[in-house]
Amino acid sequence: MDVSGVTSQIMELKTATPYVTRQEEIKTGFKNINDYSKYLQEKYPEMNTGTKNMYGVPVTVTVSSAFLEKCNKDPEKAAFLEENLAVTNECVKRSVEYTKNMPGNPVMTFMTIEYDANGEITMTSACTNDPDGKIARENAKRKADEARETQKKLEKRRLKKKKEKEAEEKRRLEKIKSESLETQEYIGMGTDLRAITESIFGSKGKTSFDLRA
Repeated sequence: MDVSGVTSQIMELKTATPYVTRQEEIKTGFKNINDYSKYLQEKYPEMNTGTKNMYGVPVTVTVSSAFLEKCNKDPEKAAFLEENLAVTNECVKRSVEYTKNMPGNPVMTFMTIEYDANGEITMTSACTNDPDGKIARENAKRKADEARETQKKLEKRRLKKKKEKEAEEKRRLEKIKSESLETQEYIGMGTDLRAITESIFGSKGKTSFDLRA
C-alpha cells in the first residue's frame, strides 16, 4: 500500500451509545481507491468483502466507489463513513435481537447495508417465523388435503346428479311406455279367430284355440 501523500488527523466520532463520542484517527489522501479500501477493510473487515455471517445472519456491507473517492479527498466525509462503519456490528446485533422479540418470534434471514455515491445509507433486511420451512410444508399439505377433499365432494355431486338424471330418464321412459299401453288398440278382422289372434299377438304359445264345434 502506497502511503505517500496520506494525511492523518484525530477526529471526534459518534458511537452506538447516544451522546457518547470517541476519538479516532482518520486517514485520507491515499494514492488510489484500492489503497484507501484496503486501509478501511483492515479496520472494518465487513466492508466490500461480500457476505459475512454476523450473529447468525448473512450481512453484506457495500460502499460505492464514487463515495469512497469523495471520502478519500474529504476528511469530514471520511469521518462520517468511519463513524457509521464502526457501529455496523452493534446495529446488526440490535436488529437481530429486536426481530426475535417481534410477534411470532421471527428470525432475521439477511441484511444489506449500502452507501450510495452521496453517502446515503440504505439498510434492507427480512425475517421469517418459519426458518426451517416447517410451517410452509404444513400449509402446503393442508391446501393439498383441502383440494383433494373439494375434488371428492365435486365428484360425489357429479355422480349424484348423474344418478338423478338416469332415474329421471328411466321414469320418463316408463311413463311413455305406460301411456302407450293405455292408448294402444288392437284390431283384427277375419273368419278365423285363431288366425286373427296370431296375426296381432303372435303365436309363441301365448294363445291356444280349439276350433272344433
